[in-house]
Amino acid sequence: MLLRVRVALPDRPGSLGQVARTLGVAGADIVQVVVLERLGGRAIDDFTVVWPGGAGVERLRAGLSAMPGVRVDGIWRAIGAPVAGAFDAELLTQVAANPNEGLATLVDTVPALLAADWAMAIRVPDDWAVRSGSSVGVEVRQGVDDALVLGALRQAKAAVPPVLYASWRAPQQLRLPEVTPLRARAMTGSDGTRYALAPFGRAGLVLVVARSADDDLPVAAFHATEVDRVAQLVRAAAVIVGDRLDSAKAPTPRAAGDRPLEEPASAV
Repeated sequence: MLLRVRVALPDRPGSLGQVARTLGVAGADIVQVVVLERLGGRAIDDFTVVWPGGAGVERLRAGLSAMPGVRVDGIWRAIGAPVAGAFDAELLTQVAANPNEGLATLVDTVPALLAADWAMAIRVPDDWAVRSGSSVGVEVRQGVDDALVLGALRQAKAAVPPVLYASWRAPQQLRLPEVTPLRARAMTGSDGTRYALAPFGRAGLVLVVARSADDDLPVAAFHATEVDRVAQLVRAAAVIVGDRLDSAKAPTPRAAGDRPLEEPASAV
């Protein structure tokens, strides 16, 4: 199986090679390395590795943690090796080639770019706030005291934000931590799911990208560079798709016997 391993290590000659050797000794076959950050003498690298099916990862984690100055930030299952940033331009070219399907193209493609499990586009109106466990409706007016707004949030009736398009493997019920006010950011849900959220800047649309929590593996949060990448793609797609986003609608509820959400959905 494929694993994504995020490691923080000293940014000095030889450190990367030592980590690579440790991964090899543990039984991992490296297929990709991505440098996320180099700052203040430290680096954060993502390794995509082939790991023997059925083998526990404790040996892998223990070997890396035993290295001086090395910290394991996350190990999680990956569907495939994340696509390099050069693919972003190709994705936007596909969106521009068929803007009517642009939202679906973006949602379907982004998970592969970031070693994520799923993505969906939701509409969050101005009078809604997304909270842990549900979306809560509340009237938020400019100039209203924050304490009053938060009090209204606690008392508001739960509702579900309209899902305009969901990728394969997306859950049927969306659970997000509080997003007030909304901006591009990384978040962690109450169940341990890791999220990257980015607003389109129009029509209340928000792209949600997620790495599902795993009881056996520590799933890494989205790094700042990953959030920035999602935000840039969303802003560019919003410009290309334009007014079509304003009229995008949630799909008609499926009748009994229709395919579940875990299978690829039709485009909006």
